[in-house]
Amino acid sequence: MSKNRITEIGEIDSISGNSISVKLFDNIKSNMPIIDGVVYRVGQIGSFVKVSLGYANLYGIVTQIGSAAIPESLREAVAKDYDILKNTRWINIVLAGEQVGKKFERGVTQYPTTGDKVHLVTINDLDIIYGGYEDSNSITVGNISVSESLDAKIDLDKLISRHCVIVGSTGSGKSNSVSVLLQSIANREFPSSRILVIDPHGEYNDALSKYSKVIEVSSSDDENKLQIPFWALPFNELMKIFSGNLTDQQREYIREKVVEAKIKSAIENKIEVAKESITADSPIPFSIKRLWFELIDFEKQTFTDTTRTTLSALIVTGDAEKLISNEYTPAGMGNSAPFLNQKAKGLLSFLDSMRNKLNDSSYSFLFSPGKLTPDKDGKTENDLDAMFLKWLGNELPITILDLSGIPSEITSSISGTLLKIIYDGLFWGVNTKVGGKNQPLLIVLEEAHSYLKAGEHSISSRTVQMIAKEGRKYGVGLLLVTQRPSELDETVLSQCGTMIALRMNNSKDRGHIRSAVQDELQSMVDLLPSLRTGEALISGEAVKIPSRVKFFKIANAPKSSDPKASEKWLEKIDDAQKEYKQLLKSWRNKNYKI
Repeated sequence: MSKNRITEIGEIDSISGNSISVKLFDNIKSNMPIIDGVVYRVGQIGSFVKVSLGYANLYGIVTQIGSAAIPESLREAVAKDYDILKNTRWINIVLAGEQVGKKFERGVTQYPTTGDKVHLVTINDLDIIYGGYEDSNSITVGNISVSESLDAKIDLDKLISRHCVIVGSTGSGKSNSVSVLLQSIANREFPSSRILVIDPHGEYNDALSKYSKVIEVSSSDDENKLQIPFWALPFNELMKIFSGNLTDQQREYIREKVVEAKIKSAIENKIEVAKESITADSPIPFSIKRLWFELIDFEKQTFTDTTRTTLSALIVTGDAEKLISNEYTPAGMGNSAPFLNQKAKGLLSFLDSMRNKLNDSSYSFLFSPGKLTPDKDGKTENDLDAMFLKWLGNELPITILDLSGIPSEITSSISGTLLKIIYDGLFWGVNTKVGGKNQPLLIVLEEAHSYLKAGEHSISSRTVQMIAKEGRKYGVGLLLVTQRPSELDETVLSQCGTMIALRMNNSKDRGHIRSAVQDELQSMVDLLPSLRTGEALISGEAVKIPSRVKFFKIANAPKSSDPKASEKWLEKIDDAQKEYKQLLKSWRNKNYKI
């Protein structure tokens, strides 16, 4: 008997577009035939089959089995006769690609017809399907689940340029998969590779320590300290830092004062920028303490005359750097002098909040960003190019921006601001050697659902949408990581050309994933609850064919890995009082490392 005859499992009964119904042969007594000493499984969802057409081989993926796979035209007749239903077996397949020479290519140039035989896919076939990746632009992240002797490879160029999303429930191995993916890139030792991880909780610091530079708020070393200059924030995001509601008139008044401060700074510090192009959003340094001082001084002024031309005497001389305001002789009662400033804008409450934030040490990364801090004239020791160099130009392939020390109420705003600063820089620097076109950048957004919620119009959501839509033109790729895909903005999710889905138990989240994958493959989403830890379905442009993959296990697990209570509870704490004192000290100083 020929090899082809041995591998035959059924024949095509009907074809509807890319969906094909196959009736399995009655003589297949087992779902696990043995061929050349190898055990094969027939009709598993996600497994492959082959249709031979002369010199060409078409490959398909099993998407349905049993009664659900019966052709529409036969369902009524079969339903009336239980014996027919009981004694016939069906599978539904979706064509995924074809063999061209000795290589597998996605898509098909010809279609089978009814009566064509369907075959098992052997080890040799799997070598063809999963082979053919170029060593120069591919990475290995694990093994193919159906045959662990086969490497699971991903096309690096398409992964980055077409964006990617990694989804999975807590405990599914999501963080490990991200670490494996990034390590695989780093191990290629590209001299100019750039990967930026926006990490809200510092999960990857240890897991990627060999390959990364960690920049964090709590670092004692200025070189590794996360510093984000307030003057680089868009005006509206800067205002959100300070509590208090502003009227439109008050907001516009402050905006005008910020523009004036930036223009003055640009002139005094000889910054090469056209005066006419400066807005409140322009990344030009200015003294925010001086701004506060001038704003509150105007609010507190009193006058000795009804015309408000002569200021009252100072009773306290203020200091802008120390955030001490001038104090004037208090206004008199009724119509008696001194007189209040009738042009005051009613900003005292807002300015008190502003002063509190400027004095708050947990905001020092923003308002006292080291060498990026402006003096009273707006002059800084360093400019944003130094920040870009620290974030994107270091010798290690990965930079982690650890946001764990940032106040939670502004994490989303700061994340969005970071992304906007980076994207704007690469956008306008497109013609430089460090622009995204000449040196692509992969941005990894951990816990993307926390600042990329559906329906929101926050700066983080807007910026990620912009990168998702336009980033490929400027060499900026996204890798979104989330445990709640249902909360992600659908516009962004639809722009992700590659999806890596680990175990997912929540039906709402699976429904969101189902709507984002190819129609014919939606039934494979039902496999997600049964995946093993560290196992994923990978589909999209970065893989030649949708695949079930077992990721490698890294040595240093990310911090998100669940603590083992049975082990930790065995460890005796010698001096609990000392440890709780340390806890309190760390809490008060908002510093993990104290």
